[in-house]
Amino acid sequence: MFLRLFVVLLAIFLADSGNLLAGDKIHVAVAANFIQPFKEMAAIFEARSGVQVDATFASSGNIFNQIANGAPYDLFLSADEQRPQLLENNGLAEKPFTYAKGEVVLWSAHETFCEPADWQQALKKSGGRIAVANPRTAPYGQTAMAALEGAGLKPLLESRLVQAQDIAQTFHYATTQAVDAAFCALSAALSEEGKKGCFYRVPEAPPVVQAACVLKNTGQRQAAEAFAVFLVSAEAKTIKKRFGYR
Repeated sequence: MFLRLFVVLLAIFLADSGNLLAGDKIHVAVAANFIQPFKEMAAIFEARSGVQVDATFASSGNIFNQIANGAPYDLFLSADEQRPQLLENNGLAEKPFTYAKGEVVLWSAHETFCEPADWQQALKKSGGRIAVANPRTAPYGQTAMAALEGAGLKPLLESRLVQAQDIAQTFHYATTQAVDAAFCALSAALSEEGKKGCFYRVPEAPPVVQAACVLKNTGQRQAAEAFAVFLVSAEAKTIKKRFGYR
């Protein structure tokens, strides 16, 4: 598969005869943490290939359920490894590949929130509400909850937690100051809006390994596979690194 992907990529970006896939359109389902880097990469890919990239952003769990129920996506960028692997196991997707490794942080619009030495002390000092993504459908929410449990803070914070649909919504809650702080993706903290606030790294939260897969029912296989290759290209890696992904 990857040899074929490499050939397709070369055809798109190096061919003198023009954009072989121009006019095609792919529908990509993307985990909500990856909005900003995805938009940049999609814009570059569109300009070079002539392929239109139509994106839907939501929690990985919600997207997975849509795909399992027949949603017509061409490519799925999850915030975990498990869901793309399940799709392959069920005959709905090609072999998954890792496209990014993300990180959970605790972000606040209030500079004073970040005065304590670490995130645990900040949460203990704050008496306000804290946003977290639904751990059943959002891998970043699951990772954040695991960090809270590991630190022994879940009982203390349980009554103050505000559950969001996905990791993008937790950041929205925090930027609008509907909550004191939110567990977000590092990519949100490094965005232009994120730089207006402050954040703590959460070393107790393991890296979030994110996998993608081309769906077998795609009607735009060549274009979808070409974009899949671009996601792991050197140019894409530079964009991802700027948003804190590895």
